[in-house]
Amino acid sequence: MDTGVSGDVTTRMGLDLAPFRGLRYDPHRVGSLAAVTSPPYDVVVRPDGLLHLESADPYNIVRLILPQATTPAARNQQAADTLRRWLSEGVLTADAEPGLYVYEQRGEGLLQRGVIGALRVSEPSEGVVLPHEDVMPHVIADRAALMRATSANLEPLLLTYRGDSAETGTTAVIERTAARTPLLRTTTEDGFCHRLWAVTDPADLAEIQTDLAGHQALIADGHHRWATYRRLRAEHASPSPWDYGLVLLVDTARYPLRVRAIHRLLHRLPVAEALASLTGLFRVRDLHVPLTKALEMLAEAAAVGNAFLLAGDGTFHLVDRPNPDLLARTIPATYPEAWRTLDATVLHATLLENVWHIPEDSPEHIAYIHDTAATVEKAERDGGTAVLMHPVREEVVRELARQGVTMPRKSTSFGPKPATGLVLRAL
Repeated sequence: MDTGVSGDVTTRMGLDLAPFRGLRYDPHRVGSLAAVTSPPYDVVVRPDGLLHLESADPYNIVRLILPQATTPAARNQQAADTLRRWLSEGVLTADAEPGLYVYEQRGEGLLQRGVIGALRVSEPSEGVVLPHEDVMPHVIADRAALMRATSANLEPLLLTYRGDSAETGTTAVIERTAARTPLLRTTTEDGFCHRLWAVTDPADLAEIQTDLAGHQALIADGHHRWATYRRLRAEHASPSPWDYGLVLLVDTARYPLRVRAIHRLLHRLPVAEALASLTGLFRVRDLHVPLTKALEMLAEAAAVGNAFLLAGDGTFHLVDRPNPDLLARTIPATYPEAWRTLDATVLHATLLENVWHIPEDSPEHIAYIHDTAATVEKAERDGGTAVLMHPVREEVVRELARQGVTMPRKSTSFGPKPATGLVLRAL
C-alpha cells in the first residue's frame, strides 16, 4: 500500500519523521509566492480578513484552508474541487522525489530554521508529542471534515524539541542544507523572508531520522490539527497515509521561539457589564493611555499576580488582584500550583465560568484572536469586550506538558509560525 511517505513504517519510542513528495506552487503560474501564502487558518484576523488574502492572488491558499460557501459541506467540497483543479492545471505540482524540507524564516532580528516532514501520529500514552492546551471539539470536527474532503494536509503544525548544542544530527543537516541554493525564496508582507530546501540524500535523511528518534516534541501551534490527525488516523486501517501528519519541527535550544498571548473577544458582553460584575472581586483601574502603554502596565501587573486588560469602550481597564476567596472557590485545588496561578486558568475557571457565565466553547459568545490591535478594534466595532492577556513563559508551558497537565485552550501563541502555502502534503 502507498502510504504517502517514503521508508518503512515502524514504531519508535521517539519522533518518527518521514519524507514525502511535497506539493508546491509553480512560481510561473502565480503572481508571486508571497501573494499565495497565508498565516495559519486560525490567525487570519485582520478586519478585512479573507477578502484581503483572496484578492492578493486568485490562487491564494486561503481558498483551500478557509473556503467560503453557505454550508460546511459546501465549503469542504469547494476546497476539494479547487485543489483538484489547481493540480490538473499545474498550479500545484508534486516534487519528483520524496524528501524532508528545511525551512527558514528571517526577520525582525530573528532567524529560525527547522525541518518539515510527515510525522507518525502517536498515542498520548507514548509521550512522544506533548500537548499543553485543551481543544474544542467543533474545531476538530471542522478541520477533520476539510482534510477528509481534500485528502491533504494543507499546512504544517509547529512542534518544538530540545536538541543539544553539538553540530550533529538534524542540526548538522539543516546547517549544511541552508548553505545551498534554496528551492524557493519569498518575502511576505510582514517583512519575514522565507526559504525552503529539499533534503533527499539518503544519508542526510537517515541522519535526521536517527537523531529525532531520541526526542519528544511539544506542540507549539496546532493542537486542533494534531487532534484532527489522531481522529483521522483512527478512522483508517493502518498502514495508510493517515498514520502521518504534516509538521514543522524546530529545535528551540538552538532557535528559541517567541511566546505571545492569545486574546479573547466576548461578543455578547458589553464592557460596562463586564466591569460591573467585578466589583469586590478584582481591582479595576481605568487607563487613559495608548495601547502600547496599557500593555506595559499589564506586564508590570502580571509580574506580581493575575492581571488582564479589558477594552472595547474606547479606553482600557486594568483588572488585577483577584479576591483570594474567589480563587479558592473557583479553581480546582487538585492541579499543580503552576497551573492554578496561570492567567488563563483564572480567566476561564473564575471569570468566564463563574463571574461572567460565558461558555468557552461557543463561537457565538467568544472568539480567540492573536492580534492585539485587531481584538480591540473588533470589540469596539461590535460592542463586545476584549480581554487582553500577558504571555506565559515557555519553561512553564513545557514543564506542565511534561507533567501531563494541559493549560486552558488557546493559552499561548508560539512564533513565528510557518507560512501556509509553501509546501502541502497530499494523501
